[in-house]
Amino acid sequence: MTAVFDPGAAAAQATDAILADTLHGIHRGVVVDSPPGAGKSTLVVRAALELAEAGRPLMVVAQTNAQVDDLVLRLAEKNPDLPVGRLHSSDTDPYDKALDGLANVRKSAKAADLTGLPVTISTAAKWAHVKVDEPWRHAIVDEAYQMRSDALLAVAGLFERALFVGDPGQLDPFAIVGSDQWAGLSYDPSGSAVTTLLAHNPELPQHRLPVSWRLPASAAPLVSDAFYPYTPFRSGTGHDDRRLTFAVPSDGSAPDRVIDEAAESGWGLLELPARHTPRTDPEAVGAVAAVVRRLLDRGGAATSERSPDPAPLTADRVAVGTAHRDQAAAVRAALADLGVHDVTVDTANRLQGREYDVTVVLHPLSGRPDATAFHLETGRLCVLASRHRHACIMICRAGVSDLLDDYPSTEPVQLGTVVKFPDGWEAMMSTWDRWSEHRVAWRP
Repeated sequence: MTAVFDPGAAAAQATDAILADTLHGIHRGVVVDSPPGAGKSTLVVRAALELAEAGRPLMVVAQTNAQVDDLVLRLAEKNPDLPVGRLHSSDTDPYDKALDGLANVRKSAKAADLTGLPVTISTAAKWAHVKVDEPWRHAIVDEAYQMRSDALLAVAGLFERALFVGDPGQLDPFAIVGSDQWAGLSYDPSGSAVTTLLAHNPELPQHRLPVSWRLPASAAPLVSDAFYPYTPFRSGTGHDDRRLTFAVPSDGSAPDRVIDEAAESGWGLLELPARHTPRTDPEAVGAVAAVVRRLLDRGGAATSERSPDPAPLTADRVAVGTAHRDQAAAVRAALADLGVHDVTVDTANRLQGREYDVTVVLHPLSGRPDATAFHLETGRLCVLASRHRHACIMICRAGVSDLLDDYPSTEPVQLGTVVKFPDGWEAMMSTWDRWSEHRVAWRP
């Protein structure tokens, strides 16, 4: 008899093992791989609370101010009596003003003002300028795969032991200079903090969170197979746990038909005629805007395990993802022309870590004459395909499979580098094959 998979039990077992290694292990570091929506922030908050309760001073390192403020708010929600330090920059408006209403949060641009607090949180960039006489006993590094190794080196002297938590499938750390001269070297400053850490400390315990609570049962298998073949995960929900319905029936148009396909299957592909276009392809941008407008006009309602009552599909629960900033700007303008203003429209880089009910994505290869390394970046497509709780609709011109056939992956292989698998070409091909099963053709 086949054992029934219990997602809650699997997640709890993984979390218990991680916390045991963090609080009682003998190693100086613990690494946790987290797929999209697996409860990474929840783990970070719980680990911080348990370390604080055990009387161990803790510093938390995040990569952006938004991530820092989110963690402070989450900690205050879980334990309003826990004193927390928010170390910020000297810039104007350096933190979320919601923190001003929290009595337990002390804010300062100077680390000395926060001395003695159980938990102090800041960005890696701010921590790099902090000097201390005695290091913190513990640190938690959030989004560790998006942290460059040189940033880790800059803060490594501030703590004795650390928990590194991040998503290995998303975008690699950003560097403004070329990094070919360091490729293959163990001290490559442009590599991720986790990759460099494990290269020098292969004995460190490595864990993974096995369940995505964001991705529905329709999406988790594809995202897992395409982007996490060596660290597979499953959805925390079943096929009948979530439902997306519309009060207004389809008008028979291609945008409505792809919406209905996505509501039924979790995926939809609106395919425009094959053509080489400018990056801000007016027809593709118009198609994105039309789909979003119809999503809102049709009175969508999302039913899930979170509540027995359907939740309205409002503009703030819909997002549009693009590869480039000029594409995002073009989509915002097109939506404004249709009277839509509150839908999030952004690039994959800025959508990392965020969650929506429905996403509409302009495929990175749509209308392109070639497939460059930027557009074949595995993490970019992974982010775009993994922000949704109910449905994801891809907008793309036909011919992606032909384009991939004409431009096979030819990135030079460099000795000593860690090969990221699967590569972007393979991920593009496997996801395209799957999405093509949900294709709706449209000639605007």
